[in-house]
Amino acid sequence: MNEPSSPVRLAVDIGGTFTDLALEAGGGLVTAKVLTTPAAPEDGVLAGVERVLAEAGVAPQDVVSIIHGTTLATNALIERKGAKTALVVTEGLRDSLEMAYENRFEQYDMDIDRPEPLVPRHLRLPVRERLDARGQVLVPLDEGTVRALLPQFEAQGIESVALGLIHAYANPAHEQRVAEIITKARPDLAISLSSEVCPEIREYERQSTTCANAYVQPLMARYLTELAARLEARGFDCPFLLVTSSGGLAALETAVKFPIRLAESGPAGGAILASQVARECGLASVISYDMGGTTAKICLIDGAEPLTSRSFEVARVYRFLKGSGLPIRIPVIEMVEIGAGGGSIARVDGMRRIQVGPESAGADPGPACYDRGGTAPTVTDADVVLGRILPEAFAGGSVGLVPEKASVAVAEGIGAALALDGPLAAFAIGEMVDENMANATRVHAVEWGKDVTNRTLIAFGGAAPLHACRLAEKLGIDRIVVPTGAGVGSAIGFLRAPAAYEVVRSRYLRLGDFDPATANELLDSMAQEAYPVVRQAAPDGRLEERRNASMRYLGQGHEITVELPRRPLEPADAVGLRNAFDQAYEALYGRTIPGLEVEILNWTLSVSTPLPDVTPVGEPTTGAPPPAPIARRPVFDPATAESVETPVYRRAELRPGMAVEGPALIVEDQTTTVLTAGFTAAINDLGYLILTRP
Repeated sequence: MNEPSSPVRLAVDIGGTFTDLALEAGGGLVTAKVLTTPAAPEDGVLAGVERVLAEAGVAPQDVVSIIHGTTLATNALIERKGAKTALVVTEGLRDSLEMAYENRFEQYDMDIDRPEPLVPRHLRLPVRERLDARGQVLVPLDEGTVRALLPQFEAQGIESVALGLIHAYANPAHEQRVAEIITKARPDLAISLSSEVCPEIREYERQSTTCANAYVQPLMARYLTELAARLEARGFDCPFLLVTSSGGLAALETAVKFPIRLAESGPAGGAILASQVARECGLASVISYDMGGTTAKICLIDGAEPLTSRSFEVARVYRFLKGSGLPIRIPVIEMVEIGAGGGSIARVDGMRRIQVGPESAGADPGPACYDRGGTAPTVTDADVVLGRILPEAFAGGSVGLVPEKASVAVAEGIGAALALDGPLAAFAIGEMVDENMANATRVHAVEWGKDVTNRTLIAFGGAAPLHACRLAEKLGIDRIVVPTGAGVGSAIGFLRAPAAYEVVRSRYLRLGDFDPATANELLDSMAQEAYPVVRQAAPDGRLEERRNASMRYLGQGHEITVELPRRPLEPADAVGLRNAFDQAYEALYGRTIPGLEVEILNWTLSVSTPLPDVTPVGEPTTGAPPPAPIARRPVFDPATAESVETPVYRRAELRPGMAVEGPALIVEDQTTTVLTAGFTAAINDLGYLILTRP
């Protein structure tokens, strides 16, 4: 495929069902999709790597970088399969982790279930010390109370320790000394400091994030170092980079120290891809729609910039209910994620309603049509019954499907309970999935004050192109983009990710008493932390810096973000920051509060490699006839409740200028685009499918 001198980059995305790979060399792209191996994820990765290298005709030593994203950290938190962890706290504060917000996230549920802390009370261990909110020592650290914990670590079989001392964000000295004492006595223990993992105010979120980091650190360190060693043993001699939840790249050393930053790495890759597609196509407002084997993710993107946040939740006890999960405060791309993937299991509940997910058949045993022991009906089984999937072309032929198994599962699991024949039962499953997705998208948009109807839907992931037209119809969207390599979109997004790192610090400062020297000293120290981390992932090249401040009116409980000048601050900047805050506040709430003091709580500094310049392509031309269909197959038509002979086109044979009228199927190695009646598919100069309807 490529000459030895051309750069070769490899991306790997581990999902709950499939492991996706994308290899880029000299402008060409080779992709692969293999089943994930849950018991040993690195086995699936290595099998996929061998396959994609063989297809591309390149050797391991030709690869200049490997970029990896994984859901292993998130899965360990959800399944509670992390390390046995202890939390060291300030004396008298061992219950703050369990007290949480002291509220009821489900007000009218008398039997409310709260998320269990990752560290139970008997492993939340106090030491004598105390700092105030400005980092001043009120009670010196009693090192004897620290050493007294060592026998308890031994007796309880502790594998990892989280340090969450009060106000450590303002002064890390006590946490650092505690870590020194423990490390000297027990160098085998993994240690996470809240002053490093999450150096921000709000004790509960800081401790929750630090505990989550400690909980997954031994698992992720073993996995990442083992995978890196096995890749090196196979001849790979190149940087091994990890995708973070904010969509940046981090070096192996950073990922091992802060694995919690990888929690949303897979979905972040999809948002990166959608942002790049938006730039390439000149789209101002889009919805990123990523549907894989286990989950589906929606992200709103404006001006080619995805929504971002400083926090998210994992392991929610109540599906989609904010407040019912464990809060994690890290930089993250904001998206809504629901358990609606190809492997999501469908069932009929006690009220004779079809429920789909969040339980998934995963890769083992997988949907019934995989013929690997699964018997429950899934979304993929429904799509097979409806005729939307060519069994011989599924996942590039790496997974042989047995349609008869899908028919039996759907008929017995759904059809018999609701007295529906097979195709109608399968259609009902698909409708529930699409409606769940549409509803989640509407709610997410409303929460952020956004509209969905004037947006373009960018669909990728193994299952999204199968459902994109129906989702667009439900949302009132008239334009869909299916990029090349859509079936492994997140892996391709990894190849577009910039090297980036973000540092956050809490330092209280009122604009009325603005002290630029204090602010500049803080920002300089943050830059000294961020630049070396990014240089690990990108040793050469230009870097960009962005600075923000989290500001609020005096006495308010939450902040809004205001961008800071990218230079040393001066006394006169107090006026500019006040004006910028007022503008942001009015844009969000429709008003300002005159005469009220403004304060800065958190400072953020991010460093990244710049995105490449892009010249948007024009609208696709049409007029040339498409090639002859490679086949015709019966596909269920909901308008007539009957199967209709539908043409099937191979995407690789479609060229710019051609147009395909729906209904039709457009197949490629890793997915199939279902073009419903009323939609027309054209191909732009980048090879992207542009689906439109009047």
